[in-house]
Amino acid sequence: MSAIRLLVLGAVRQHGRAHGYQVRNDLEFWGAHEWSNAKPGSIYHALKQMAKQGLLHAYETAPSTAGGPPRTEYEVTERGTEEFMALLRAGLSDPEAGTDALAGALGLMVELERAEVLALLNARVVALRQWRESVTEYYTPAQGPGQFGHIGEIMNYWLDSADTGAEWTRGLIRRVEGGAYTFAGEGEHFVGVLAEGQENPYATGVPHPGDNR
Repeated sequence: MSAIRLLVLGAVRQHGRAHGYQVRNDLEFWGAHEWSNAKPGSIYHALKQMAKQGLLHAYETAPSTAGGPPRTEYEVTERGTEEFMALLRAGLSDPEAGTDALAGALGLMVELERAEVLALLNARVVALRQWRESVTEYYTPAQGPGQFGHIGEIMNYWLDSADTGAEWTRGLIRRVEGGAYTFAGEGEHFVGVLAEGQENPYATGVPHPGDNR
């Protein structure tokens, strides 16, 4: 699963309405350009594509009173909300969605209720255990992966990744069960997006043609 759709929909949704540069600024604030494919070109392309697909509604705006250029602002539609929630749930529960999808889902998990987040994380632990069992049943010989020489390190890597991923997930489950964070229905949760004009200390500062659209 590409994380870019989840991230872009999540950023727009948290603003209510947002133009492309705001979304780019938010994702750079989250460091998403380092751990996902959320580069400027991908962000602006995703906005246009999802508007064509009916997941976002595009509004043409006039130039700002401060002298800024006219921009296209986006708002998540009902279909877009359904897509966002599906991607969010998959990112939390399905290891095959990828680490960038997991990272994006972690940044947006407070959009769900606590009980559902716990259920999704527990499903992730089960999926990791089942995947590990299937791998060791069919691909790991009784003598261990070492009999394949250095090629066996591939198996060591995947098994250790499954074990580490499951242990980390169980730790998050304990924190959420213990009351960490504010989830949907519990009050105002942490705001993860920047206000219009707010300085981003983590901005790359690299211009892109889409910044003024």
